[in-house]
Amino acid sequence: MADPLGVIAGGGLLPVRVAEAVAASGRPVVVAVLQDHGDPRAYPRFPHAAFRWGLAAQMLAWLKGHGVRQIVLAGTVARPSILSLRPDAAGMKLLARVGKAAFAGDDSILRAVMKVLAEDGFEVIGAQQVLGGLLPPAALLAGPALDDLARADIQRGLAVCRALGAVDVGQGCVVQQGLVLAAEAIEGTDAMLARAGALRREGPGGVLVKALKPGQTPLADLPTIGPRTVDAACAAGLRGLAFEAGGTILLERDATIARAAAAGLFLLAFDPAEFTEGQGR
Repeated sequence: MADPLGVIAGGGLLPVRVAEAVAASGRPVVVAVLQDHGDPRAYPRFPHAAFRWGLAAQMLAWLKGHGVRQIVLAGTVARPSILSLRPDAAGMKLLARVGKAAFAGDDSILRAVMKVLAEDGFEVIGAQQVLGGLLPPAALLAGPALDDLARADIQRGLAVCRALGAVDVGQGCVVQQGLVLAAEAIEGTDAMLARAGALRREGPGGVLVKALKPGQTPLADLPTIGPRTVDAACAAGLRGLAFEAGGTILLERDATIARAAAAGLFLLAFDPAEFTEGQGR
């Protein structure tokens, strides 16, 4: 029998779907739930335990004790303050190994964490290696064809996302008629959309743009869109959602597409080359 897959689970549906898909393939699954982020009750079928961030070393020892060698990092996580971690002695040693990256952006800390995991004998794999169809290719998935204003807003949004990503800050923004209504930082997409809704202008609605950070690792924390994102975009008065094809997770694909179509929003998986200044049509 294959070694069990370890899932380090934050919030949302993605870690649940990963665990279920792997179990359906016949491979055992062990779930380490990040306390206050994921819900242990979502994993009744699997060996699972909850750990707070400060006990990360205990979590890794627990996974290793269950024979785990491969790990998927999945789910939403609100990054805690370093001062709130309350690490035990082993956690202090682990934090020291992460080093200065603990004070940097999300992608920097993820790379440092994955380096520590590799040193401890673990291999991190992406959720997309377990679940097929998570990363759609370029296509208009729902809604009306884009007009020139929508295309211009996406081009502007992609440039903003790349600027944010270059300093390891966020993966999304909202642009309306060329104006950047909101840019994503630590608050996350839903809170950003709520803020953008309060700032919207008259006329054609804005566009949510999501894209990978330049050079981002594909193994964790990919931009994600799902039905709840569509609902939040609709409530914010947006006209559409555009996300980088091949680099953004589309959760509950059929439900997300149906929700966008019903709301009259366009849902576009875009090729960045088409919306990069000087390269688009």
